[in-house]
Amino acid sequence: MQSLSTLQQLSIIILPVILGITVHEAAHAWAANKLGDPTARQLGRLSLNPLRHIDPIGTLLVPAVLFLFSGMLFGWAKPVPVDWSRLHEPKRDSALVAAAGPLSNLIMAVLWALVIQLAMTVGDNSPWIATPLAYMGYAGVMINSILLVLNLLPIPPLDGSRVVASFLPEQLLRPYMQLERWGLLILIALLATGMLSKIMLPLVSFVQSLVARVTGL
Repeated sequence: MQSLSTLQQLSIIILPVILGITVHEAAHAWAANKLGDPTARQLGRLSLNPLRHIDPIGTLLVPAVLFLFSGMLFGWAKPVPVDWSRLHEPKRDSALVAAAGPLSNLIMAVLWALVIQLAMTVGDNSPWIATPLAYMGYAGVMINSILLVLNLLPIPPLDGSRVVASFLPEQLLRPYMQLERWGLLILIALLATGMLSKIMLPLVSFVQSLVARVTGL
C-alpha cells in the first residue's frame, strides 16, 4: 500500500476500520443481551449503525493518522454500557461478553480474506474492480487482526483484562481492575516507546497466518 497516495490509502482503510469497530461493539452488546443484561440494547447499541458506536476522534482521526505515519492502528469507540451484575453468571459471562468483540474481529478478518480471494477470481477480467477490492481485503485482514490482538491485551479496560479477571481470585481481582484508571496512559506509554508494536506485531502476524491457512490464501 506504500505505492498508493495518502487519499487512496485513507479510502481503502476507512470502511474496514468503521466496520471493524462497529461490529466489535455490536458484538459486545449482543453477547450482553443474550447473557442477561439488556442495557446496551435498550440504549440502541445493539446496532450495526456506525453512528451509534463511533467516536469521531478515537474511531476515525487517531487510527487514520497513526496508520499513515507509523503503519500502526490504535483507537477506540464509545464503550458499550454493561451492567455486569445483571448477567446470569457475572464472573463467567463478563469474560464471554468481553471476548465477543475480539471474536467478531477474527470472523471479519476471515471474511476480508475471502474478499481477497474474490478479487483474485475477478483478476484480469476487471482490474479496476479487482485491484481496489484486493487492497481493501488486505487492509480488512490487517485492521481486524490488529483490533483482535490489541483488545485482547490484558490491560484494563481492554477486553483481555475482563477475560483475565474471570480467572483471578477475589484478593487479586480488585487491585488488578484498579489499573483501569491508568490503562490509557499505559497504552500511550507502550505506543510511544515502541513496546506496543514489539508486543503486538508477532501476534498480529500469527493471526494473519492463521486466517490465511483457514481461507486457503
